[in-house]
Amino acid sequence: MIVGACLAMLFALVHGGVDGEATEAVQGADASPGHQRRPVAGASSAPRPSPSPSRSVHVIRHGAGTFTRAPAGSRTFGRGKPLRYVVEAEDGTEVSARSVAAEVDRVLGDPRGWTRAGAAFRRVAGPPYDFRVRLATPDTTDRLCGAYGLDTGGEVNCAVGTDVVVNLKRWLLLSPYYPDRPAEYHALIINHEVGHRLGYGHRGCPGPGRPAPAMMQQIKGLHGCVANAWPYDADGSLITGPAAP
Repeated sequence: MIVGACLAMLFALVHGGVDGEATEAVQGADASPGHQRRPVAGASSAPRPSPSPSRSVHVIRHGAGTFTRAPAGSRTFGRGKPLRYVVEAEDGTEVSARSVAAEVDRVLGDPRGWTRAGAAFRRVAGPPYDFRVRLATPDTTDRLCGAYGLDTGGEVNCAVGTDVVVNLKRWLLLSPYYPDRPAEYHALIINHEVGHRLGYGHRGCPGPGRPAPAMMQQIKGLHGCVANAWPYDADGSLITGPAAP
């Protein structure tokens, strides 16, 4: 369990470099869809998840490249010194920063989330902040993540530097494993990426029929596990599994 000063130390270590998958900030660059560094000769491309067939939503591929930040802030979630975050939405996505912020606040404030591990969070209106959640169109996501050597292929999310970049396509179309469950899939995106911000690596399925860890790359398959968006269960037990790449 990570508490107090350990969280701050992990956060600093995570953001100490941007050298591709050598750092957790980039190794964890996928909220649940997979990601890779830019392909080299002989390397396979990032997996291309199929959207849930039950959702017919138009996804704007290219936005303005500028962002609007959600106003005001939130109360503190958890105990101790909070990590400060801002939430932004790319202009032209037809999704408001305010609505994204409400979802992020909901997830980070849930008792099944990382506050159970001793983390604390508070959304702020502007700098200084510890991390930034940005909803971006697929093209802008590729550009932001590509600046760190990641190939998001117009499909997936990433966590790089101090940014959590959420791909508009995943936010709207969700995942085949979360059909018509936007609240749950949004929770998985935020919990997975913020988990990387806290220093947690990827985890695998702990066994058939058991809940998938939030730190599992669930878009690649559940491998016998049951879809789950939360780091902890209702009884306060950590949902985890074997270490995974």
